[in-house]
Amino acid sequence: MDILGASLRICVDDLEAAVTFYEQLAGGRALRFERGGVQVAAIGSFLLMSGPEAELDLLRKVTATIAVQDVDEAHRLLTDLGARIIAGPVPTPAGRNLLAMHPDGSVFEYADQNG
Repeated sequence: MDILGASLRICVDDLEAAVTFYEQLAGGRALRFERGGVQVAAIGSFLLMSGPEAELDLLRKVTATIAVQDVDEAHRLLTDLGARIIAGPVPTPAGRNLLAMHPDGSVFEYADQNG
């Protein structure tokens, strides 16, 4: 499995203020989308999220988003290594993703751009 990069997940109260800061910090424009009532802005390596507290509580349990070439390949390898697949693979606005709990208890999102 090729790991292409990782995104830091940040839950914020004021998405607009956060987007302004992170666009200037990362030197790029935010890619915005909404999922499950949560507003998301992806800027460089930062994934900003804002929305209902119940949704954010769940999102805070995910350590990071790992970009991979192919979520299906990640699913096979993670399962073979003893990780528990919590959700997915499912389609997203940018491709597909899954949530996996590693044997140490940490939770990661694995995402590809293969829509």
